[in-house]
Amino acid sequence: MVGPFGLHPNKTMQSRALGLARPLVATGHVVRMFMPPWHTPAEANRSWEIDGVQLRYVPLRGGVPGITRQLVREVLAWQPDVVYCFKPKAYSGLVAWWLWQFHRHRLPLVTDTDDWEGWGGWNERAPYSRIQKHFFAWQEQWGIRHCHLLTVASRALETIVWGMGVAPARVLYVPNGPGVTVDWQVGDKVYKSARQAQRIKLGLADRPILLLYSRLFEFDTARLVDILARVKTAVPHLAILSIGTGLYNDDTHRLRQYLVNANLLDNITDIGWAEPENLPSLLAAADVGIYLMEDSLLNRTKCPVKLADMLAAGIPVVAEAVGQVTEYVRSGYNGLLRASGDTEGIASDIIHLLQHHEERQYLATNAQTHIRTHFHWSSLAEQVGQRLAKLCQ
Repeated sequence: MVGPFGLHPNKTMQSRALGLARPLVATGHVVRMFMPPWHTPAEANRSWEIDGVQLRYVPLRGGVPGITRQLVREVLAWQPDVVYCFKPKAYSGLVAWWLWQFHRHRLPLVTDTDDWEGWGGWNERAPYSRIQKHFFAWQEQWGIRHCHLLTVASRALETIVWGMGVAPARVLYVPNGPGVTVDWQVGDKVYKSARQAQRIKLGLADRPILLLYSRLFEFDTARLVDILARVKTAVPHLAILSIGTGLYNDDTHRLRQYLVNANLLDNITDIGWAEPENLPSLLAAADVGIYLMEDSLLNRTKCPVKLADMLAAGIPVVAEAVGQVTEYVRSGYNGLLRASGDTEGIASDIIHLLQHHEERQYLATNAQTHIRTHFHWSSLAEQVGQRLAKLCQ
C-alpha cells in the first residue's frame, strides 16, 4: 500500500488504508504501507508495526522527485505481488504513474479513490497553488483510467468513473467502515456503564446531549448555529458536545463567533481532538448526533467516516441526504434524513428525538446493526482480498 501522506493529520491512510490492511493481515496477507510523512517530518525514516501491518515512513530528501524515487525504490525492493495506491494524486499518484509506465506487465496496480480531488472537489476547497490544482486534476483523470483495478469509496464516485469510460468490471465499490472500535451493544451493561461514566466525567449526566462530530468544511457554520439555536429554544438545558477540530482555522473561528452571537457558547462542551481509544465512550455519551452536508460534488463523492463512527457507537443521527450519507442512514430505521438546507426540518427532528427516548433507543440499536452488517471492515477487506487474489493469478 502506498499513501500520499502519513497517518495524520489527514485520515485516509489511518482510517481507510489501515482499516482494510488489518483484516487482510488477519486472513493471511502480508501488508506493508509506504508513506511520506510530510505533515510530520520528524517522523521520517521510521518503520514499525500495528496489528501485524508493517508501516514505513520514507525519508524526506530531494524534494518531490527525491521522495517519489525513494517510495518507488522501497516498494519495488520489497517485491510485492500487487501494489495498492491510495488517492490518484500527489506522491501516491506519482508512484502509480511510474509503476504503470514501467512495471504494469508484471506487477498489478490497484488505485483507490475516496474523494473527488480535481475541479469541483478538493481543488475548490484546499489552498493549493494554481499549478498544483491543474496537476492534481490531471493526475486524478489519468490515475483513474490507468490501473488494473480501481476501488471507490462512494456510489457517486462509482458513477463518475463509469462515465469516464472505466469498465464496471474494473471498478470495486468499497465504502468506509468506522474508524472506531466499539466493544458493546447498545443497551448492554458495558454500554450503559461507559456511557454514564463519560456523561458524569463531562459534567453532563442529566442533560440532553447533541453531538457535533465534524471537521466543519462540509457545510455553512452559520446554518449549523441556526439549527442549534432552534433546538435550544425547545430544549433549554441542551448540551452540545463538540468532538474534533475544524480542518481550516477560518471555519473554527467563524463558528465560535456565530455561537457567541447566538448566546450558545455556554451550551458547548468542546473536547477538541480526542485520542482514538477515547472516542467510543465520548461518542456514546450523546443522545443524538447531527451531520450536515451541503449538496456539492465534493460532499456527494466523499465517504464520511465520522458518520460511520457515530452510528457504530449507537448514536441516532439526524443528517442531510447528500451522497453517501443515504447509504449509512436509512431514515426511520437507524436515523432521520432531511434534504440539504432544510434547517427547520432538521431542528424539528433533533428536538423530537431528544424528547422521545424509546424512539432514540430503536434507532440506536439499528444504527449499530446496520454498520456491522454492511460496513464492517472485515467483510469489506474480504471483497478486496478476493479481487487482489484474482489479479495475482
